Amino acid sequence: MSVSAARLPPGPRLPRLVQTAGFVLAGPRFLEACRRRYGNAVTFSTVFDSSFVMVFDPGLVKEVFQGSSAQLHAGEANALLGPVLGERSVLLLDEDEHLRHRRLMLPPFHGRRMQAYEQVIRAATDTEIDSWPVGEQFALLPTMQSLTLRAILRAVFGYATGPAEAELRRRLRAMVEPLARPRRLLLLSAVRSRDRGAVLRFEAQRRAVDEILYAEIARRRGEPDLEQRDDVFSALLLAEDERGDRLTDKEVRDELVTLLLAGHETTATGLAWTFDLLLHNASVLRRTHDAIEAGNDDYLDAVVKEALRIRPVIPGVGRVVSGGDFHFGGYVIPPGVEINPSIRTIHRRTDLYPDPRAFRPERFLGPGAPDTYTWLPFGGGTRRCLGASFALMEMRVVLRRVLERVRLRPADATPEKVQFRAITLAPRRGVRVLQDRPPSAAVAEPVPA
Repeated sequence: MSVSAARLPPGPRLPRLVQTAGFVLAGPRFLEACRRRYGNAVTFSTVFDSSFVMVFDPGLVKEVFQGSSAQLHAGEANALLGPVLGERSVLLLDEDEHLRHRRLMLPPFHGRRMQAYEQVIRAATDTEIDSWPVGEQFALLPTMQSLTLRAILRAVFGYATGPAEAELRRRLRAMVEPLARPRRLLLLSAVRSRDRGAVLRFEAQRRAVDEILYAEIARRRGEPDLEQRDDVFSALLLAEDERGDRLTDKEVRDELVTLLLAGHETTATGLAWTFDLLLHNASVLRRTHDAIEAGNDDYLDAVVKEALRIRPVIPGVGRVVSGGDFHFGGYVIPPGVEINPSIRTIHRRTDLYPDPRAFRPERFLGPGAPDTYTWLPFGGGTRRCLGASFALMEMRVVLRRVLERVRLRPADATPEKVQFRAITLAPRRGVRVLQDRPPSAAVAEPVPA
């Protein structure tokens, strides 16, 4: 069945260039206007994709997330990330291969290991806090990026602070930072980019990272004590599928890069947004301090979740229809068309979140809390971010540690505006803040048994 013969949802009949301008210049306002006019599923056409469907309703999102993984390919929708992550990344795989990698990667992010990582995150937070200037403005986003990368290198690689950790951190940031500039990720597609020099520079930076990773993979495969280690790297080298097969060097490399980059950049952005919202809301900030003093982690979790609702780091998730027509919501979507549940539009619906622009962590407390189809910062279904629990724990630990030791105030009277950076929705100026007096001394906490 052709796209024209399928029963696609309605959508604007504007030229592709005009629709592209709507996404780039108007963003959420353009999407909300289309939702109100055409309904909860809308077909768009831009200069980057001639036909794709965006979904704005939890019921339709549920149909997509529960759809067959053989028919809905998230890996295909993430193809643009291939040059960075590698084609064997769990984010780029589909069907049985995706499930195999997911099963092998999930155990390190649960149970005893998660408790051990908390101390790592506190230590990384203390290192960053102690570097902050007193009486001068500074941006939180870069320091949150440094913090989360330091924590990931310890939790994923098992690297302690030292020359090896510093060199890998330097090479990773050299590879990632140019891509995080607005719309620079498109340079990774040679078809879309005429800046061959930028592509060649990125490839050289990627090779510099790979040089360290492959050498470390080879060294660790010969280590006798991998089973006694608690880092994710060692767990990946030991993990076996139901046939007893282990991940290849290439697969380990791609999954490490996926965890390092996707795990630290998105969490850092989420933390920067959380502090931006808190510092501009005195009543919520006071209650958060009270919760910390009372040891109330539930409220801290609610603060993090509400921040991710108002300021989702990723605007949407995608599934490319494969094999045959996909039927949902009375529509018929042909193969090759991508379906995108719109995270930020769903998070702003007034029928789901009354007064949606208000920062109210209480929404996530009690029996009426949002469910997995109305709160989507980590996607959903079998493709839900496997590091979601780690990210939420990390954000809670960092939030508590910073507010225990530091009194920050915003440098600007109004909250940050959103800027699209690579695949994330980031604060335009990086969340600029001040601390008027030095932080309190760091008090060590006991290591979990």
